[in-house]
Amino acid sequence: MAEVSVARRTGPHGFEKRVALKRILPQFARDSEFVAMFIDEARLAARLTHPNIVQVFDFGELEGDLFLAMELVEGSNVNRLLRTIAARGETVPLDLALHIASQTAHALAHAHAARGDDDQKLGFVHRDVSPANILLTQGGHVKLTDFGIATIRERSTHTEDGHVRGKLGYMSPEQVLGRPLDAKSDIFTLTTVMAELLIAEPLFGTGSELDVLVRIRDVDLEVLDNSPERIPRDVRTLLSRGLAREAAQRPDARVFADACDEIARRRGMGHAADRLARLLARLHLTEHDGPDTDLGPGARRTSWLDTGMVSTATEDLISGGDPVSPAIYRVQLDNGEELGPMSFPKLIQLITTGRITASSRVARDRGGFEAASKFSELTRFVTSPALSWSKGSLDGAVRRGRLRAADLIRETWRIAEGRETGVLHLWEDQRRKKIYFVDGRPEFVASTDRRELLGEYLVEHGYALRMEVEMALALLPRYGGHLGDALVGLGTLRPVELFRAITQQVRSRVMEAFRWTRGDWAFIEGERSHEETFPLGYETRELLRDAVEQVHTAELQAALEAVHETLIVPAPALDALLRAWPIPGAWRQVLLGVRGDATFSAILARHAQAPGADAEDVYRAIYLALACGLVRPADAD
Repeated sequence: MAEVSVARRTGPHGFEKRVALKRILPQFARDSEFVAMFIDEARLAARLTHPNIVQVFDFGELEGDLFLAMELVEGSNVNRLLRTIAARGETVPLDLALHIASQTAHALAHAHAARGDDDQKLGFVHRDVSPANILLTQGGHVKLTDFGIATIRERSTHTEDGHVRGKLGYMSPEQVLGRPLDAKSDIFTLTTVMAELLIAEPLFGTGSELDVLVRIRDVDLEVLDNSPERIPRDVRTLLSRGLAREAAQRPDARVFADACDEIARRRGMGHAADRLARLLARLHLTEHDGPDTDLGPGARRTSWLDTGMVSTATEDLISGGDPVSPAIYRVQLDNGEELGPMSFPKLIQLITTGRITASSRVARDRGGFEAASKFSELTRFVTSPALSWSKGSLDGAVRRGRLRAADLIRETWRIAEGRETGVLHLWEDQRRKKIYFVDGRPEFVASTDRRELLGEYLVEHGYALRMEVEMALALLPRYGGHLGDALVGLGTLRPVELFRAITQQVRSRVMEAFRWTRGDWAFIEGERSHEETFPLGYETRELLRDAVEQVHTAELQAALEAVHETLIVPAPALDALLRAWPIPGAWRQVLLGVRGDATFSAILARHAQAPGADAEDVYRAIYLALACGLVRPADAD
């Protein structure tokens, strides 16, 4: 109905501001209904002042043409983001989808609560919360726009011929059916957009208009259910609430926004605006010349100490002038192979990932080869038990075995219940990981995976820019080899931010271990990491619960196939154990129903008869309970 141009708003003494100028297209300028909608948009938008809503600066008429001067948002929109992401075979990272949904919901909450001059609620409904109307700034912020078909009290939701307004694919069931709308209609369409960010395809499919409208009417979520992208349970629960068929069952905008923010908080997700800005720049959706940071989907990266994040240009910069640490090293491995020349950060990467050991010989600048322990800047790394990957360190293992389904959960439970202190080694070929426990709780994790390093985690989660991490790496010797201390010393991070980042990073490294399906494990009692550690803030039982939640359904089914027709018997103290276990209520009900009189298949069948039953809850509950000894197969006596 309108065209939008970039314009300059001028004023006295050279004042000038770029704005977006919206004007009705000539073919609609004499249409009374379109003119009324345009005027209503101006009146409505002028009442709404919120950082997530495009602001209106002026409204007027010139030579018979109505115009609306609005905030110019330089950036992109969700529609372009979705098309670009889908074309690349990617999906939008979870934290960014939550960020976009949250900020849009905050905008809707403000609009839905707006009041008129009589102090009565306007009864605002946007009715067009579609991807094209969710704008994304170059800085990664979100702004809702286009209030042209919004409704308020005493304004019709239909045109005179009964046509329902809204974009195909982004309507609520009540909108499709032509029923009266309230604010919950906007929640349905916003949730539709959020789901599409996570699956990168239309939620209600493609095809004829009629096919799409029928799927919306019936809330057919087959596309979401069949999506290969695994959506976490808490996020899926939020989606199901927002996509409820009945409007009364959906949360309001404020609750929806708070739920998005809380999920992000619990998952340690921060700095989403910066990460969104970088993603838009990487996809060339903005002109902002941001860092070329790969924020695409994939395995979650974790870290404790950085390694190979220094670009050639930065190494040249650090090497010039008066460097803080020696610029060039060479390494002679135990087999005589020589590596280098290399920078200090690259050398630390090789040490922390096990490529270089304490017995390797190192040369600095033009000096000769000496034991690595002779260099003060390397002492902390080559003498740390946590960063040593010698195979001889497994000789004192009190328990060991092959990694099979639920083995790591079972061993972690044993360590937790026995309040044991020691280190759990995991290895598969050249891949190694160590989890240090104190009184049954994990406190430190070391890994040979180059990606599992603190600097990478900080950049990935928006705590620091890559350039800032590179600068801190060059200063490691000054800060005793601690990257976190260097970042705090440089003013990049506040101590509380560092604490939170490391706490979340250690937890995610532990969680990554539960995804191993092959390899070996061994537990050595009494070993300590002797590294600076932070309290994880999670009970081991919570970690085990979360580990089971991330197991793929097919793995659960395969693991429990052997006990399918076996009686499942409860442990004597099952009730007491469940009271102290923070597991989902549905799992608790499954386990409280285990009385030793039913096989696993019978438990499945019995649970299927309960209202709102989900077979996945039975699989996860029994899987966890068997691994932790809460229940056992009768033939195990």
